[in-house]
Amino acid sequence: MGLLVGSFLNVLILRLPVMMQRAWVQEIEAFTNQPAMTELIHSEPILVRPDQPPVFNLFVPRSHCPQCKTKLSGLHLVPVISWICLRGRCAHCQTVISARYPMIELLTGFLSVAVAMKWGLSETSLAALFFIWTLIALAFIDIDTLLLPDSLTQPLLWLGLILNSYGIFSSFEAAFWGAVIGYLSLWVLYWGFRIATGKEGIGQGDFKLLAALGAWLGWQALPGILLFASVTGAGYGLLAMWILRHSRQTPIPFGPFLALGGGVLLFYPLFLGALIP
Repeated sequence: MGLLVGSFLNVLILRLPVMMQRAWVQEIEAFTNQPAMTELIHSEPILVRPDQPPVFNLFVPRSHCPQCKTKLSGLHLVPVISWICLRGRCAHCQTVISARYPMIELLTGFLSVAVAMKWGLSETSLAALFFIWTLIALAFIDIDTLLLPDSLTQPLLWLGLILNSYGIFSSFEAAFWGAVIGYLSLWVLYWGFRIATGKEGIGQGDFKLLAALGAWLGWQALPGILLFASVTGAGYGLLAMWILRHSRQTPIPFGPFLALGGGVLLFYPLFLGALIP
């Protein structure tokens, strides 16, 4: 099941940003009553392309090769196995298929097994699976576009509060204050940095993601999540400047490191001194 969900997450990660950009363009056109010019998202290639069909969502059009446009059959979409059998290439035009697709499928499958081993067949497992799957999607969307969609972070936040009203991962009081403190801590940091430098040092989607993590794991987990995310994010930044020759002005997505910290604290609530009951 984890591998199949990983295959769906690949679709979500690829298509949701395009759907968002299409919605923005439609809103601009409706407001100005003029055709809107699609712009770049953080210097990434334009997501909305002229060759894309008028209907574009998570289910339409069917999965196809981005190069030759040939629709893929069920045999070409078996998680991991199809990629291995095809040797990482399209069956029709031999275009290289990114190894990231099976990697995300394997990551989702591995973490799904880890959840099942820790919580067994239970309501807690179902909740933890949704939590982990959503974090995977958010992390890779942020890597690709520097965006953390509200359509994922906000349902994650509300579901965390609802579940913890039954004490699934934390008390409701700890979850409520986790959401409040999680959001405000980065909000204050954002405005402090902006007032001091005139620049935006952190994305506003990170506020909502940390609020969601607090809603799931309680306010006690926030120091551990932030410490873990800050250390790993800083380490990545240094390696990127050293190995990839990134400049100090190159933006780095913080969402993946927050998601990683949230995942670690889910499995090991006492990690880094967090005191989750």
